[in-house]
Amino acid sequence: QVQLVQSGGGLVQAGGSLRLSCAASGRSLSTKAIGWYRQVPGKQREFVAQVSSGGGANYITAVEGRFTVSRDNDKNTGYLQMTSLKPEDTAVYFCKITWDWRDYWGQGTQVTVSS
Repeated sequence: QVQLVQSGGGLVQAGGSLRLSCAASGRSLSTKAIGWYRQVPGKQREFVAQVSSGGGANYITAVEGRFTVSRDNDKNTGYLQMTSLKPEDTAVYFCKITWDWRDYWGQGTQVTVSS
């Protein structure tokens, strides 16, 4: 059974940092891209960043230069390092990996940035 378990997140003041983790079980993520998304109440889930199987990364403009995606294939885990956090980064963050044309999502983790 494939499962993505997220950890990290929490409450931080503006300008602070947090790191989110996304640990996969049941399948290896080594050949898969790991996507990160966020959602605020009443809005659609939005793409934030992605790290490819080769380690290449892409980001939305709003987080570029502040967020860094990475991966540790030995630990079967992906990471989203968030720095210089802003109140508008407040959201529930999700990781996503696609295996065999099916999307698997983490359970989501709340990130709250106070001003």
